[in-house]
Parts: sequence; structure tokens; C-alpha cells
Amino acid sequence: MTLLSVNLNAVAQLRNRRDLPWPSVTGIARVVLEAGASGITVHPRPDERHIRRTDVFALSELLGAEYPQAEFNIEGYPSEDFLDLIEQVNPQQVTLVPDDPAQATSDHGWDFAGKGNFLTSVVQRLKRPDRRISLFCDPDAGPEGVAAARATGADRIELFTGPYGACFDDPAEAGRQLAALAVTCRAAQDVGVGVNAGHDLTLANLPAFQKAVPGVAEVSIGHGITADALLMGFAEATRRYIDVLA
Repeated sequence: MTLLSVNLNAVAQLRNRRDLPWPSVTGIARVVLEAGASGITVHPRPDERHIRRTDVFALSELLGAEYPQAEFNIEGYPSEDFLDLIEQVNPQQVTLVPDDPAQATSDHGWDFAGKGNFLTSVVQRLKRPDRRISLFCDPDAGPEGVAAARATGADRIELFTGPYGACFDDPAEAGRQLAALAVTCRAAQDVGVGVNAGHDLTLANLPAFQKAVPGVAEVSIGHGITADALLMGFAEATRRYIDVLA
């Protein structure tokens, strides 16, 4: 079964529109975990336009005290500030992304060959027996890209599913994107690298993804589940995503 980690960036971004403490990031974390989510994902950025450093510490405290079985996944570009945050919080999973700080959201995977030495040094610094390292990966990275990712020492890749999510009105292109994702996923599994996925996955496009790209360990979903939660509430939205993933 593919596990669900709920990304809370959109919740934090809504909260930050006002100088008020709601919606509560930790409060929504409780709701989705009680509804069956396996973990929480956040992507703190330097400008704190959504998740703040204080949120990261508050969520870490919440999970440790009330949901020790849940996984905390922190995404980000491995700047010195980010690495320092990871060492302070000690999440179960770190997902490294090649974002420019000014980007609105992640939109591409790592150049594993060109950044191999850099990523290897970061992975070696962050890896611990109780911590998994995942690298954001383009859907068409294929066997060559996966081999370079594996050489860094990373435990997993996270398939960037944004291009697939963007072709919701183009079935032919969706099929091409799924084929590329499937090749990269199989290549990773063949060499013992675990596979996560995330970006613009929804209740509508997850079934086809699950069928075409089997064996994904975990998906991180934020925008889609937040949009659905506006209609049905976070608990029901979480349960529906879990049902699809099962």
C-alpha cells in the first residue's frame, strides 16, 4: 500500500494572509493524522511565506508527543540554514529539492550527474540509521539518472509528478508522462532505491498513476488535498485519498 503524507504548506500560506493563528497548522496535522494519514510533510522556505521555522518545531513536538508512529518529512534546498534546521529537528525523512528560494513551488528534479558530488556530501552529512534521505527526481530521469541518484547514497527518490498533474485535460500527454514515470520508478526499484512521488496528484489522477506506476512507497499531497478539504473537510479528504491509495 502506498502511504499518504499530507503537505501542510497551503494551510500555512492561508494562515499567513492575516496576522492570526488560524487555520492552525498543528491543528490540521492532528485532523489528518487522526483520519489515517501516515505522516506530515512541510517545505519551509527562507522567506517563510508559508511554513515557518516555528511551525517545524511545533509539528516535531506534536508528532513526538502524540503521534510517534507518524513520519515527519521535511523538504528543502540544502542550504546551511536548512541543514542546521534538520539537525535540530531530526525528522524521519529529508527530501532534498533543487529549488531557487524565489520559486513559487518545486518545478524540476536534480541534475544528478552535474550535482553528484554536492549531493553526495549532503547525503553523507544527513544520513542516520533513523533518518531517510530522498532526492527530488524528474519523471524522465530513467535508468541513467537513477544510477547517478543511487551513487549519492540516497535512500529514495521522489518522482516529480507535476508534469503529469498538469495534463489533466490532455489524456494522450498524460499517458506519455505516466510511461516516463513508470520507467524511472522501475529503474529505481531494480537497483534498490525506494520511490516516493508528489506534486499535483489528485483524487482524479491518482488511480491511473497507481496503476501505471506500481510500488510507490509514499505520496506527498498538499494542494490537491487542501482544495478537496474546502469542500469536504480535511478528515474526509484524507480518508478518500487513503482509499484511492489502498
